[in-house]
Amino acid sequence: MKPAITEYPEHYRNYVDLVPEGDIIQIIESQLEDTKSLLAGITKEQADFRYAEGKWSVLEVVGHVMDTERIMNYRILRMARGDQTPLSGYDDERYVEASFFSSRTIADLLAEWTIVRAATVALLKGLPKDAWTRTGFANNGEFTVNSIAYIIAGHERHHAGLLKSRYLLEA
Repeated sequence: MKPAITEYPEHYRNYVDLVPEGDIIQIIESQLEDTKSLLAGITKEQADFRYAEGKWSVLEVVGHVMDTERIMNYRILRMARGDQTPLSGYDDERYVEASFFSSRTIADLLAEWTIVRAATVALLKGLPKDAWTRTGFANNGEFTVNSIAYIIAGHERHHAGLLKSRYLLEA
């Protein structure tokens, strides 16, 4: 069930709103295939494209989504296990700068993301029912485990939309 706005900080609402109603695990399982189809067969030139000065390349966008998913999975794990230690945020710009995603191929990044996504699905499928409503603090806000699953899905949808609209990639 979609989380209520009280289950996560307001600035994540755009991500949650992008996720359709339905089984969140099934949504997360299926959406990677859509993004892989979008990116399949793009050229090195397309993968390196930046729609404006200072914006990430397609490769860096894919890497950023993967990094964010890993961080969100860590938050889910900690909160689902009842850990109430506040978790810090992270600087996504610094992560991308330190990543060297641009030196990799789109095929390589998508292969890695497939593994990351499989880990996400396995983590979510392994949660007991009561873990989904557990809460924790991260990046100066309170979240439920359920809301973070929706944020993972919405974050991916957000960036897939940008790849289509600003990077002119068509599925």
